[in-house]
Amino acid sequence: MAAAPVASQAQAVLRGRLCDPAFVHSRLRSSPDTNYSKLKYLVSSSVSEACNNSVLLLGPRGCGKGAVLDMVLEDLKEEHPDAISVIRLNGMLHSDDNCATKEIARQLCLEHQLSFSKMASSDDNTEFMIDMLRECGLAHKTVIFVLEEFDLFAQGKQRLLYSLLDAMQSLTSQAVVIGLSCRLDADQLLEKRVRSRFSHRKLLFVPSSLDDIQRLMEHLLMLDKDSSLPTNYVTEYNSRLTSIFSNKKFKGVLDSLTDTDATTSNILRFLFRVVSYMDMESGFLSMECFTDALSSMQRQPKMDSLQDLSILELYILVCMNRLEDKEQKSYNFNTIMKEYKSIQDAYKTSDKYATTVCFRAFEHLLDRELITFADTKGRNVALEYRPVKLLISSRELAQSLKLNTTCPAVLQKLLDRERYM
Repeated sequence: MAAAPVASQAQAVLRGRLCDPAFVHSRLRSSPDTNYSKLKYLVSSSVSEACNNSVLLLGPRGCGKGAVLDMVLEDLKEEHPDAISVIRLNGMLHSDDNCATKEIARQLCLEHQLSFSKMASSDDNTEFMIDMLRECGLAHKTVIFVLEEFDLFAQGKQRLLYSLLDAMQSLTSQAVVIGLSCRLDADQLLEKRVRSRFSHRKLLFVPSSLDDIQRLMEHLLMLDKDSSLPTNYVTEYNSRLTSIFSNKKFKGVLDSLTDTDATTSNILRFLFRVVSYMDMESGFLSMECFTDALSSMQRQPKMDSLQDLSILELYILVCMNRLEDKEQKSYNFNTIMKEYKSIQDAYKTSDKYATTVCFRAFEHLLDRELITFADTKGRNVALEYRPVKLLISSRELAQSLKLNTTCPAVLQKLLDRERYM
């Protein structure tokens, strides 16, 4: 088999994995200590034993609460196809009690093929919900309420939560309430009457460690030996990938990636780019695939704008950066020109421009939104007297100077704080 078809086939396999949530999180099914196993046991026992339950899934955004819940519900629907009904609410949309009860009634009618009345009052919808819970219980069908952004439901009078949990106290009802929240104190927001009806079960989700993220990458990128791809190719591919994972440079890429966003969704976006950079001639991933993918994800519009600036505009930005390093609270165009003149006097450079030319460069930076006015009070004041501030960081400025081939060496020296502060 030629290298290009093999590479295309391998690339298709990897992309399919990255787009399949079931495969991405399949490792969670193998361990009995994961939140997946605990949540599945809790909900499945409620279904099989016909009892009521409530649980909170707590943890920061992007740590897998929703993914684990979706996996559990998907598995339970396969195991108990006619015994589960799922009602989903979101605190951002349904925190109002009237809106929430109406949405519950609508989804229950849709699930059980009943006609839904838009004109029904909140009390009618609440009574309908209680009746449906009783009827589902008698039919041995469990209603699972998924409340995303649970903390938003815990604001106000909490009438929905009280009605829901109170209805679950009945011997005939059969329901499970699952709340998801990024607030770890979500249960403490509940009123006493609501808290007394809540089971106080909580599953805590924590952000993935670097080792967990690397294991996830290995799980997603390593090819199976029993796949349809040639055995020699799979062996060589996995061998090269293992050497990349043990490379110090890869550790640096992983650190840079997770410094900004360590969520699973961001890791998947990164890996999709890595696979897109695969060398189609050899059919293997290289270290360059990972570094190129990281660079493409870290690109920012302001960094692109900095690459097209003139030398004079770079001087103005460096002058402003120096003024901010000196903790000068307020400065304007005239202050910048004084700093610019001091640089010219100190270094005797040939990059000397007239004030009118500098002012046009200053206006150009304002138009590009690399700098902006510090306040909106002086709209009637001449531009050269209005306070301004930088909209880029020192790191971004230093990086752009290094990438700019026409940048004078003196500008890079001026940004060296340890030597020129």
